[in-house]
Amino acid sequence: MSDLPRKAVTRTAKLAALPLGFAGRATWGLGKRIVGESAEIVGRELQQRTAEQLFKVLGELKGGAMKFGQALSVFESALPEEVAGPYRAALTKLQEAAPPMPTRTVHTVLAQRLGEDWRELFLEFEDKPSAAASIGQVHRGVWHDGREVAVKVQYPGAGDALLSDLNQLSRFARLLGPLIPGMDIKPLITELKDRVSEELDYGLEAQAQRVHAEEFADDPDVLVPAVVHQCDQVLITEWIDGIPLSEIISDGTPEQRDRAGQLLARFLFSGPARTGLLHADPHPGNFRLLPGGPDGEGDWRLGVLDFGTVDRLPGGLPAPIGESLRMTLDGEAQAVYDMLRAEGFVKESIELDPDAVLDYLLPIIEPAEAEEFTFTRGWIRSQAARIADIRSPAYQLGKQLNLPPAYLLIHRVTLSTIGVLCQLGATVRLRDELEEWLPGFAEDDLSEETAAEA
Repeated sequence: MSDLPRKAVTRTAKLAALPLGFAGRATWGLGKRIVGESAEIVGRELQQRTAEQLFKVLGELKGGAMKFGQALSVFESALPEEVAGPYRAALTKLQEAAPPMPTRTVHTVLAQRLGEDWRELFLEFEDKPSAAASIGQVHRGVWHDGREVAVKVQYPGAGDALLSDLNQLSRFARLLGPLIPGMDIKPLITELKDRVSEELDYGLEAQAQRVHAEEFADDPDVLVPAVVHQCDQVLITEWIDGIPLSEIISDGTPEQRDRAGQLLARFLFSGPARTGLLHADPHPGNFRLLPGGPDGEGDWRLGVLDFGTVDRLPGGLPAPIGESLRMTLDGEAQAVYDMLRAEGFVKESIELDPDAVLDYLLPIIEPAEAEEFTFTRGWIRSQAARIADIRSPAYQLGKQLNLPPAYLLIHRVTLSTIGVLCQLGATVRLRDELEEWLPGFAEDDLSEETAAEA
């Protein structure tokens, strides 16, 4: 594939082949069961074959299909190792690369948006893309003032392709469900569709990146490249080098993994507090580890890219998140239940046992309880299995909980970030970040509120 397949019939045919393939493999699995192979072994083989076909098609199509693949890929660590192993490389490719747009198409877009003399704006411009994503690709260049820049060019027709793919994927979301245990696929696709118009608007992206770049300008831990120029379908920012997080996941040292994990957690929770915005696309392709942290060249900083999807949180992360988290750790079952009901996580028509709710939540928030916590694939797999097992009380209780729309994106970003931390296998002092940045979590936050109420 050398271009974004924009003809609806071509894209639909590729995506429509996915459920047919799933159905064929289900029949194959039934045959294996009949001849006596265990359900567990057959299930894993089905899962592996399904994943291999899914990510092959998503990677070829770019657009919404690839966007969905990137969102799904951060949950890879929840899969059983024997299933995840064979296609982990395919997931990494989805995070970092895609077939490039033809050079003539890139030049046409630049001429239309920057003017026929667009080359005069650059001292250098590399025709070969340095990175590709779901709706555009990035070229390296040197701006006329000598700054190295990243030039992001949007694929023509990307908007139509995004919506077409996501509509098609939503039709057989139920078939994709078994791929990630405990993950409801349909709300993920719906939320991605809701964000399409924002992601296509490079003006909004530039605005969000400027806010972050200004706030983190002198930060010793986090680097956000400045915006150099923006117009319709083209976004030019300062270039940053560094090691992609996907490479740290595959080949990083323990020190790099822990540092990347700590900084990722810090950025997740400090970003909304400092900018009023939540970076909402935390897959590894959007982060770099750069030398030159607070302790010099031997230390590391986190470079953050792609602000096309953000959640606007003017007051930072909602205080009920921190308050309920603190009360859960303190074992205050009734108070937690009352807050969840007040925030809409438990609908008025449903009655649950507060102690059962506490038992459901405690294993999930284990990382917030320890002074430091090692995120592992085994840990997240155990959580996914506990919630996905239809025989378990956790599954039955989870089905009765509700996710209010205001929390949907926060929930997905948090889950995705935890998925990346587990891919890294990072040991993180998460509690430190929560106490500093999450409203309502620190004990002094609660005492101040109590005093104010009094």
